[in-house]
Amino acid sequence: MAMKRFADVDAYIEHHEQWADGLDALRAAIRATDLEETVKWGAPCYTHAGKNVVGMAAFKDYFGLWFHQGVFLEDDLGVLINAQAGKTKALRQWRFTRAADVKPRHVKRYVKEALALAREGREIKPARHSQLDVPPELAAALDKRKKTKTAFEALSPGRQREYSQYVSEAKREATKASRVEKIVPMIEAGVGLNDKYRNC
Repeated sequence: MAMKRFADVDAYIEHHEQWADGLDALRAAIRATDLEETVKWGAPCYTHAGKNVVGMAAFKDYFGLWFHQGVFLEDDLGVLINAQAGKTKALRQWRFTRAADVKPRHVKRYVKEALALAREGREIKPARHSQLDVPPELAAALDKRKKTKTAFEALSPGRQREYSQYVSEAKREATKASRVEKIVPMIEAGVGLNDKYRNC
């Protein structure tokens, strides 16, 4: 299933009515800094000199901020979490379940620190893998479907790797086959396997 796209941040907030007050509060705090507002991967993203600094997103049970280089933040309030411990090196999340929990002065302080780190060039760059191992089951499906193969080749190396790992990690052949069938429409739609978790 393709991710819902939003023309701007107003449309994103309007769509997530449940968290609108909280998202508005976060947005106001971020916009009080020098970060530039845009939409990337279907969600609000705030950048400096073209670099992603902080993202904002809403889910069923919470809304929050994603600091792209959050590992470097002091986090004196102890609010940041690593949603994928062992996998995610730099990204850190700050989750909220009520608009009343958003304290603009604290949010602004964290965002300003993140901006200062971006200006200094502090970052952990994603590891680059030299070779992509496409499992035979996925390779066979791509060979049969020209449209899918073209779409797969247009994906970023990271998204190609996610799909390949998703299929190869299945133990049973039947599971591998069902996973291939599941991801074909996603590949053709030009989205990544984990795009819904990628919020900027």
